[in-house]
Amino acid sequence: MIDVQHKQTPFQVCLNREWVTVQQPMTVAALLLSKNTLATRVAVSGATRFAVCGMGVCQECRVTVDDQPHQLACQVWCKEGMVIETGGANASD
Repeated sequence: MIDVQHKQTPFQVCLNREWVTVQQPMTVAALLLSKNTLATRVAVSGATRFAVCGMGVCQECRVTVDDQPHQLACQVWCKEGMVIETGGANASD
């Protein structure tokens, strides 16, 4: 559980091989949105996918976190040193 009551010190996470600063407690999906990375994966049809429901039901926001595939970006809180890879790394609409 993340304590959102207290301001935390900014920290770094690696997003698609680039280190970025996280200024406040947020989920991986919120980080992706803040960095205009609007593709968590690419469907078989070639269409890019991103978080739809924001509560873990739709499964569209699956990313790899610290070498663990199929993590739900809307449910995982950013932590210092975390490595995040999206399947749609080159897609940002």
